[in-house]
Amino acid sequence: MTVPSSVFCSNKHVFILISSGSENSSKRTQRMAFSAAIVATLASSEQGVQRSLWQLLTHRTNQPAASSRCMSSTVRRRRLPSAFPVIDGEFHPVHRHVYEANLRNSLICQQKYLEHKEKVMKGGGENAIARHTLRNRKVLVRDRLRMLLDDEDYLELSPFAGLGLPYGDIPSAGCLTGIGKINGLWCMFIANDATVKGGTAYPITVKKQLRAQVVAMQNRLPSVYLVDSGGAFLPLQSEIFPDSNHGGRTFFNEAVMSAMKIPQVAVVCGSCTAGGAYVPTMSEEAVIVHGIGTIFLGGPPLVKAATGEEVSPEDLGGARLHSEVSGCVDHFASAENEAYEYTRNIISTLNYELPEEDSAQVEEPLYNVDDLMGLAPHCYNHSMDVRLVVSRLTDGSRFQEFKARYGTPLLTGFARIEGHQVGIVANNGELTYEASLKGSHFVQLCDQRDIPLIFLQNTAPEPAHTFSQTKAESNTNRLKAQGSMMSAVACASVPKITVVIGGCHGGDSYAMCGRAFDPNFLFLWPNARVSILAPGHSDAFVQNEEEITQINEMLEEESSAFFSTGRLWDDGLLLPQDTRKVLSKCLKIIKQQEYQLSREKMRTPFLRL
Repeated sequence: MTVPSSVFCSNKHVFILISSGSENSSKRTQRMAFSAAIVATLASSEQGVQRSLWQLLTHRTNQPAASSRCMSSTVRRRRLPSAFPVIDGEFHPVHRHVYEANLRNSLICQQKYLEHKEKVMKGGGENAIARHTLRNRKVLVRDRLRMLLDDEDYLELSPFAGLGLPYGDIPSAGCLTGIGKINGLWCMFIANDATVKGGTAYPITVKKQLRAQVVAMQNRLPSVYLVDSGGAFLPLQSEIFPDSNHGGRTFFNEAVMSAMKIPQVAVVCGSCTAGGAYVPTMSEEAVIVHGIGTIFLGGPPLVKAATGEEVSPEDLGGARLHSEVSGCVDHFASAENEAYEYTRNIISTLNYELPEEDSAQVEEPLYNVDDLMGLAPHCYNHSMDVRLVVSRLTDGSRFQEFKARYGTPLLTGFARIEGHQVGIVANNGELTYEASLKGSHFVQLCDQRDIPLIFLQNTAPEPAHTFSQTKAESNTNRLKAQGSMMSAVACASVPKITVVIGGCHGGDSYAMCGRAFDPNFLFLWPNARVSILAPGHSDAFVQNEEEITQINEMLEEESSAFFSTGRLWDDGLLLPQDTRKVLSKCLKIIKQQEYQLSREKMRTPFLRL
């Protein structure tokens, strides 16, 4: 039997020393002297030394339970230390010509990226901007975000959506969506840009808004709507109104988000006409700006056409009417800056308990992230070992590889990105039978341990061919294994982030968590290719020479990353050197939901876009 013999206090820790009932006085005196020396050392030591000495003390007394109770909360909640080995990221002479070819292609892609960025930053053009600011006395959408958000370090989603469409260029799809901090809390924002076609909603506008709501639901992000819309573009109404993932889905999502206890706030800083009127009225709280904010199902022209009555927008659905008479809005703001201050104050009332900022130093990669420009594959034949990419993304270039000798065309393993532990699944070749089985095992392992998954996708440019019975049997086994990996990826409940660093082709892309498999975020490098086949690989499927030429030309155009992002098949393009920073931001955003104190009790079925 053991009984407590003495208590010592040091630096707010209470140490209860345990002695054996059969201990004689001489041993007790020796033990007490030893214990007093340990406690004195603890009182004057750094935390790491304290921890080591305390572990020694508790080992001597054989009382690990007592030690865990006595440690401070900061020590008790610390992460397990990682001892991941450093991955080899050195270039070898054999890599030089491949690196140079990739770099030349990446510089061309980067120039195109910068041209697209310059274009969307201009919004609807100089005339539209002058009309918006001078005649309508409104603030530009990016200036609105500056007033609303803590800083400009926000994650903008799909900024190039809407470029190169059959019905013309719609810069940023006519609205800005993204995730930024408001009073320290990551929030989704959906902000109409009325300089683009007067805020008219095109099919791509609806698609972008719905995608933003899906991201908010997946990551439980409070959402802020900055509403300034001219309603639907009627000539394309058949692609905006009738279907399940058209305009009405916006309001359905708002209701589902409220049921999930995801806060939503609307700022009416322009017109909310027709269906757009439901956005603020279905939000939990709404702010309206006097003089420019209006809410009505039918505007003054429609009233005159229907009844012959002339009425001003302000009298029909202005700020005073809705804040004093109808009660559709909750806060009256005399100017836009006041409206965003109201919104920031509303966000501060949300029931979150955020941890203190971790000031611990993050270990940077040992290799230069700018090297990723030369590691971005020009084509499948210009790919280098994906370990070179991983070594430039992870903390300290450390990586604990899983099944290193099995299924080598797929790289799997554990790492940290700015302190966040992740599992990495990266293509080092085509997904063979063994690689797919390895991928299934690793994805299930991360799901069991609640570790987020990062997919670095560079899938094969064409499906495996069958030229013999032996090859047919091999392809059948491979198909079954890939189906197993797809099931593991689809059913994994952990967050998933996909970055297409090269090719995104065929069925392999599904197993690597392509868009159809609902990753929390999916980004493309500008050099990426997205198509069922890569250009130049259609010969085995089409015999006619003229048709082969036509299909390859089509694939060349439609597989471009810029074609893809213009149609919102991704969450935006990333310059390779920015990948680590964006992945870290996404991991922080995903983690925030753990700090919400009020969450739904039942799991809400996920309703995807």
